[in-house]
Amino acid sequence: MAKKQFKAESKKLMDLMINSIYTNKEIFLRELISNASDAIDKLHYKSLTDDKIKVKKSDFCISVSIDEQARTLTISDNGIGMTAEELENNLGTIAKSGSSLFKEENKHKKDIDIIGQFGVGFYSSFMVADKIEVISKAYGSDEANKWESTGIDGYSVTKCEKENYGTDIILTIKEDTEDVDYSEFLHDHSLEQLIKKYSNYITYPIKMTLSHRELKKGSKDEYEDVFEEETVNDMVPLWKRNKSKIKEGEYNTFYSDKFFDYEEPISVIHTSAEGLVSYNSLLFIPSHAPYDYYTKNYEKGLQLYSNGVLIMEKCKELIPDYFSFVKGVVDSPDLSLNISREILQQDKSLKTIAKSLEGKIIKELETLMDENREKYEKFFEAFGSQLKFGVYDNFGVNKEKLQDLLIFTSSKDKKKISLAEYVDKMDEKQDSIYYVCGETVDKIDLLPQVETFKDKDLNILYCTDYMDEFVLQTVGTYKDKKMVNIAKENIDLSDDDEKEKLKKKNEDMKDMLDIMKEAIGDISEVRFTNRLKTHPVCLVSSGDITIEMEKVINAMPTDEHINATKVLEINENHKIVDKLSELYKKDKEALKNYSKILYAQARLIEGLPIDNPTELSNLICDELA
Repeated sequence: MAKKQFKAESKKLMDLMINSIYTNKEIFLRELISNASDAIDKLHYKSLTDDKIKVKKSDFCISVSIDEQARTLTISDNGIGMTAEELENNLGTIAKSGSSLFKEENKHKKDIDIIGQFGVGFYSSFMVADKIEVISKAYGSDEANKWESTGIDGYSVTKCEKENYGTDIILTIKEDTEDVDYSEFLHDHSLEQLIKKYSNYITYPIKMTLSHRELKKGSKDEYEDVFEEETVNDMVPLWKRNKSKIKEGEYNTFYSDKFFDYEEPISVIHTSAEGLVSYNSLLFIPSHAPYDYYTKNYEKGLQLYSNGVLIMEKCKELIPDYFSFVKGVVDSPDLSLNISREILQQDKSLKTIAKSLEGKIIKELETLMDENREKYEKFFEAFGSQLKFGVYDNFGVNKEKLQDLLIFTSSKDKKKISLAEYVDKMDEKQDSIYYVCGETVDKIDLLPQVETFKDKDLNILYCTDYMDEFVLQTVGTYKDKKMVNIAKENIDLSDDDEKEKLKKKNEDMKDMLDIMKEAIGDISEVRFTNRLKTHPVCLVSSGDITIEMEKVINAMPTDEHINATKVLEINENHKIVDKLSELYKKDKEALKNYSKILYAQARLIEGLPIDNPTELSNLICDELA
């Protein structure tokens, strides 16, 4: 038969596909094995509905073989095979899919598992092959035919001999170039790894003849190559097995082998969902962050399968950024694919699966927090910052989903506590959730502002992460309780009489306080306070920018620098007040020096730098002299 020409649009599509769309050449093997699996599926299905077809499922298999000298790679199946007309229709026109047509014609019937697509997927083989031969014999036919092509120039279909039904696809692999080592597709162990990577869960055995080096019999140092036919795929993936029959050790082994983690995962989420969108998933919450997790090189995403065939190594659309630490696999027959399995369309099925997975992860973390606090705290130590980022990011659009997963240190027992647990233990009259930020729990515990709250038996959330203040401000209100930073100026636990007395004292001493403010300079106000118990002074912030925010932002490697509006508060009941009053009456210059020393002390307590340590040292020495 004379060579036939592809249609003009098919030529353009083939050229575009080979040179542009398929950037990963190894994909071709996945496509051909998927097509072979489809062909077997078709025959198996027909055998269930036609008593004349006498085949057993246990006889089905896919074979992969190589001939290094001839540079050929052959993928064979004992599926339904194709007639000459089907070869023309399925392979003569690019993107003409016999598998898709079969699935469409039988869409009302159950148990049809067609994963491959003749057409574009088949033609990906031209990325690695100079010539493709397809020898096929349809089940029940006495005639075999060969489809042959060297690429864009065209193809031919001729009669040939073939003993058994099924299809053999023979690729003549290209010669190596400076850029591409095509010979890797002629090495048995390279092919074995590709099969395990992309087609490990094809439901039929994929057989290869593999070579192994073994000692010769009777020899101590001479080796020989031994060739044995082996099934190289696992066929049934762990995520499709019954959960009740899977042991914890099997999950851990799968996780370790699949994701190369030496530690067991903290939690496993195994899901089988049916409905508008069906999928199986197996998700793992790691016990520690990988070395590159908080770098720009880290890539999030779950492995995506369609009926056991790997579609994407990391599908980032399946997982939100704040759960980027989750590892696992998702397998669904309901995802829409475009001409390449590498590119997944943004369809409703994908979004539905992603939303479902997000809900299951949240539920699993909540359960872990309630039932195994030790494990949850270990998880939070590794990935708590990511959850906080999720609360803070996008102006808090996801805070309702994530705020119950946050934990902070309690001032009462120094143990971790959630917002819900804080509120549950609050006094009925308390209308706010109190928090304070600092470098460490120990340093926060020594802050002057903390002392009065502890004396009144009020719980405080100690926040030691640089993100905490931004996060709690984003949360704003939790269960009608407002988030309140006790290091801000507007916090006053006194009663009305105490407030009135304090107001009068500040008014009566206004002239002295103004002199102190002028001497310090870098401050908005100096005033007396009754929020302190034994400490003489403290610094508080006024406005939206707090002192901790100033420290965090100014420590970043950028040109952006901010200053919180600061207020120096003096304990009205401390003996330092008498000293200040005496200096105001007798030596206003000494009052100014005292003011500078007190301000420097307050800055040191807050962990702020001293702009002029030499001046401070001289002032202290003068007072001591």
